[in-house]
Amino acid sequence: MATVSVVWRRLDGPGHDVCRVDRHGSGWRLEGSAAFIADDLPALLAYTLDCDSEWRTIAGHITGWRHDVSIDVQIVRTSAGEWSMNGDHVAGVNGLDDLDFGFTPATNLTQLRRLSLTIGQTAELTVAWLDVFAGTLSPVGQHYQRLTDTLYAYEAPAFGYAEELEVDPVGFVVRYPRLWEAE
Repeated sequence: MATVSVVWRRLDGPGHDVCRVDRHGSGWRLEGSAAFIADDLPALLAYTLDCDSEWRTIAGHITGWRHDVSIDVQIVRTSAGEWSMNGDHVAGVNGLDDLDFGFTPATNLTQLRRLSLTIGQTAELTVAWLDVFAGTLSPVGQHYQRLTDTLYAYEAPAFGYAEELEVDPVGFVVRYPRLWEAE
């Protein structure tokens, strides 16, 4: 896969996100920036997510700010499946393969690529979900069912979210109802 990029417009408030994915060593790297309003305050976050050749998370890094608060979060997942955030072990997410940045649709790509579902196939998974503003990394259940080549039924019960996500041929979500849409 050659480098692929996407620009999203936020639907639930002002904001944009731009991201690209390309080869990084023997694996993959997502790299992007999101500018949006969070809790009535402007936020700007730059992010990278490194994955191995099978799309399992290796590391993530987020820098930026929300109004007057600087943000610098480094997350690492060892090959044994242990997670750390800014050097501190994070209990409750050991053994998980996927890091989900809660502020961008970019990380759905890595989950979809790793799952590689065929039409009609479903998958239940738990991801390490980052709430960057709270500074927490916690397990969150998700459900995917591939409906067509470009459509997935998606649920995140912890957030009361259930919609059909439309994806491009690479796996970037291009229509994330009520939240994001590619431009």
